Amino acid sequence: MKSASRIVFVILLLVIARPVSATIRYRISLKNPEQHFFRVSMEIPVNESDRDIIVAIPVWNALYQVRDFAYRVYNVRATNSSSPSDFLSIQKLDKQTWKVSLSAGSPSHSAIVTYEIAWNDPGPFNSQLDADHAFVNFAEVLMYLPNKRAEDTSVEFDDVPSGWHVAAELPGTPDSNSFSAASYDALVDAPAELGAFDEFAFDEAGAHFRVVVTGKGWRSDRLETDFHRIVNYEIGMMSGPPFRAYTFFINLGTYQEVGGGGMEHSNCTAISAPSVESAATIAAHEFFHAWNVKRIRPQTLEPVDFTREMYTRALWFAEGVTSTYGAYTLERTGLWDKNQFYGDLAEQISELDSRPAHTWQSVEESSLDAWLEKYDDYRQPDRSISYYNKGQLVGVLLDLAIRDATDNHKSLDDVMRRMNDVYAKQGRFYDDSNAVQAIAEEIAGVKFDDFFRRYIAGTDDIPYQDFFHAAGLDLKIETVKAAEVGFWTIGHGPGMPVVVSQVAPGTSAEAAGLKSGDTVVAINGQAVARNLQAWARDRSPGEKIRVTVRRDDKNVDVTFPLGRIDSRKFSVVETSSATEKEHRIREGWLKGTTN
Repeated sequence: MKSASRIVFVILLLVIARPVSATIRYRISLKNPEQHFFRVSMEIPVNESDRDIIVAIPVWNALYQVRDFAYRVYNVRATNSSSPSDFLSIQKLDKQTWKVSLSAGSPSHSAIVTYEIAWNDPGPFNSQLDADHAFVNFAEVLMYLPNKRAEDTSVEFDDVPSGWHVAAELPGTPDSNSFSAASYDALVDAPAELGAFDEFAFDEAGAHFRVVVTGKGWRSDRLETDFHRIVNYEIGMMSGPPFRAYTFFINLGTYQEVGGGGMEHSNCTAISAPSVESAATIAAHEFFHAWNVKRIRPQTLEPVDFTREMYTRALWFAEGVTSTYGAYTLERTGLWDKNQFYGDLAEQISELDSRPAHTWQSVEESSLDAWLEKYDDYRQPDRSISYYNKGQLVGVLLDLAIRDATDNHKSLDDVMRRMNDVYAKQGRFYDDSNAVQAIAEEIAGVKFDDFFRRYIAGTDDIPYQDFFHAAGLDLKIETVKAAEVGFWTIGHGPGMPVVVSQVAPGTSAEAAGLKSGDTVVAINGQAVARNLQAWARDRSPGEKIRVTVRRDDKNVDVTFPLGRIDSRKFSVVETSSATEKEHRIREGWLKGTTN
C-alpha cells in the first residue's frame, strides 16, 4: 500500500512538471492567399527563470539541398502574451537564428513570435499558397526552438478561404482546422494540403488509407485500383504496415504546372504527376519509403540536423534500392507487363553507361555528394552519376546474386524484412553499407565483400551478364545512331530560367546560331524537358526542332536538325536455353517468390 502511494505521488509530480500549457502553439493565417504569404504566430511557453528564447528556421528540408528558408522570412517580431503591445527585443544571430529577450520584471506565461514567410513554389518538395490551394511542408514554414524540439506542438490554420478543406496525417484537436504532434520533428514529417480537393479512402491489412487529390481529369476508379494494388503488395511483402493510417497527397497536372516527383514521410507521401499512370509509378517508390529510409534508416541521418548538411553513404540503398522495389511493385502487381519491366531495367543500364562519371564516381560517393545536386554543372553526365539509377541496378543484381547462392530459397525481400526486424522495429539505425552487407551475407550464407568493394564503394564496370545468367537472361548491346541536341542547359529548378550553358562546336545548333547565355523558352512550342539528352533519345537524327530563346529582350526562333551520335542500346531478353534452376530464379524474381 505504501509503494502504491509513492507511485501515485510520482505520477502527480510528473503531471505537475509538464502542464498542458507547455505545448508550443502555431497559428498560420491564409488571409489574402493570392499574396503568397503565410502569416505565422508562434506561442512559446516560458518559465519565470527564462531570460532569452532562441528560435530558428531550418536551412534544409525535403531535398538534400541547403535552401536557406530564412531568406523568405519577413518582419520577425515578438511580444509578451500578458502585454501584447509590449514588443520584445529581437537580435538576429545568424542567417536562420534569432534571440528573443524577455522583459525583466514582466511576468508572462508565454512569448508570441510572429513573422511572414513567402512561398508559391509548386511540387512536393516546396510549399505553396495561391488563390487555388495551399500546400505546407511545415519545416519550410515554421520556426522551432533548438533546445525544445521534443516538446508537444499544435498547429491551427486561420482565415481558411470558404470552400477549402484541410488534410494532414496528424491527430486532430477539438479546434477547427487544428492538429497536434508529439514534437516539432513529428509535426514537420506530416505536410498539409488545403483547398477544394477530392478524396477517397480504403482499408488494407488493418490500416486506413486516404487519398487526397488536387487537379482535374482523374478517374477515381483507376486511381483507387492502382493504389490499392501497390499498397496490398508492399504491405504483404514487408509483413504488415508500420502505421495505423496513411495519406497519399496527389497533385495532378503537367510537370511544369505542379513540379514533378514525390516526397516521402513516415505516414504519408506527397506526389505531383501529370497523369494517373505516372502518379502510380511514383507511388510505388514513395510508399516503399514508409519502410526504407523512414524506419529502416541509416545512422548517418539521425538525429536530423536542420542547421547543416548531413552526409551519408547510404542513399544508394535508401533511395536506389527503393527504386528497385518501385519497379518490382509495378511488375509484380501487373501495372507493368514483363516487357515494360525489362525495358526499364535496360534503360537504367543505358543511363549509367551514358554517364562518363561512372568510371570514377562510386555510388557511395554519389550518395555523399547529394548536397551538390542543386548545382546544374554537377548534374552533367561527365561530372556525376545518380545514386537512384546505380542504386536501383545494384539492388537488382544483389537480389539475383542472393537467389543464385541460395537456389532461390532467399532473396532481397528477405534482406529488407530482416533490416526491418533488426533495425526499424527495434528503434535502431543501421551503419550505412556495412550493415546492408552484413544482413545480405546473413541471409545468403555467402560473402559479398567483392560485390560491395567493386560496385558499391568502387567503380568497376559491372559484368551484368554474370548476374543475369542466373535468371536465364541475356543483355543485348548494339551500337545505334542516336539523335543529339548539340547543347547543354542549366536552371531546371522550379521557377528558374533554363539557360544554354554550352553549344557543342561543329554541331547544327552552333551553325544555326544558338548561343551560350540564351534563355530557352520552349522547344517545338512545348516546355523544355528536364533531361534534354533523354528527350533526344526518343527522336531521330536529322529531325528538325525549333528552339525558342529569349535574347536581347526578344524571342528568337532557332531551327536546326538534331545531330547524330553513336550510342549503345541495351535490351534485356530471356534466353531459350535456360536451365531448370534459371527458370525458377527468373520466375521467383519476377513474381517476388522463393521456393
